[in-house]
Amino acid sequence: MSRFWSAGVADLTPYVPGEQPQMQRLIKLNTNENPYGPSPRVLAAIREALGSDADALKLYPDPDARRFKQAIATRFGLEVANVHVGNGSDEVLANVFQGLLKHDKPILFPDITYSFYPVYCGLYGVAFENVPLTETFEIRVDDYLKPNGGVIFPNPNAPTGRVLASGEIERLLAGNPDSVVVIDEAYIDFGGESAAGLIAKYPNLLVVQTLSKSRSLAGLRLGFAIGHPDLIEALERVKNSFNSYPLDRLAQAAGVAAVEDDAYFEQTRQAVIASREGLVTRLEALGFDVLPSTANFVFARHPSHDAAQLAAALRERSIIVRHFKHARVAQFLRITVGTEAECQTFTQALKEILAG
Repeated sequence: MSRFWSAGVADLTPYVPGEQPQMQRLIKLNTNENPYGPSPRVLAAIREALGSDADALKLYPDPDARRFKQAIATRFGLEVANVHVGNGSDEVLANVFQGLLKHDKPILFPDITYSFYPVYCGLYGVAFENVPLTETFEIRVDDYLKPNGGVIFPNPNAPTGRVLASGEIERLLAGNPDSVVVIDEAYIDFGGESAAGLIAKYPNLLVVQTLSKSRSLAGLRLGFAIGHPDLIEALERVKNSFNSYPLDRLAQAAGVAAVEDDAYFEQTRQAVIASREGLVTRLEALGFDVLPSTANFVFARHPSHDAAQLAAALRERSIIVRHFKHARVAQFLRITVGTEAECQTFTQALKEILAG
């Protein structure tokens, strides 16, 4: 702590991102990156953006990222006025907490969920209440039908991977007509149904997505929110009061190409889904309890082996998974779905560890 810090900085508890280790021959199953590279059309778009004008990078990018917004709007059958974009969905969420969730009443989100939410609350002075998941780690909509300053949760939830059905989301929206309901759909493309189709019916709905997972662009930082124009205007006001140019030229070009390449998107997401189902089968054969997942990861525990010790033993074999210390889930491991070969190597390593 320094005497030069602004008031309140010492009280912040920053988010801790997943480890990015520099190990040789690493099987990295800890941060839910897509095991497959981005669309070839993305790489071509970046090359074109670099090669079309040698001086292009000396100029600022489009501050409104209009082509990228239009690609998103077209995909979801919306208008550009329904779209807000940012430097990864984390920046979009930061704008959401600042622009839509700071009210007198506390916002609601699950006790086991994306750990950035309480960090934003601390940063922006947003009151919040943790709502416990059920014993089977599900979101119970009835728990959110009470006075609040807003509701936010990932769907599928992270790190559990459990999805809330669209009918339940609609019941949640109808039960909170005076609050913004934010559905964080970082993993929706791996088996869930997006709430985007409900935007026209519910002006209190905001859907947030990222291109980091199903579009394989974690390294470029592209995220977006879609919702009623009134909600989007709030986010644009926050964005333009903080950073008018969040997306650079190359990211915008890549984003358009990624959103428009449906064939590659479908091919890779189906490959991840298939590997996930095989991974679940093999884990269960090894005695693991695995929560139902519609994400690109699984959440699993072994009834007779400590999760932290398993994670450490895997690390000795250059395989990295995510272990959380929260009491309710301390015996779970979150395992990213890798390539089929990586999943096979991972489960073989587990088999050897369990055999002692």
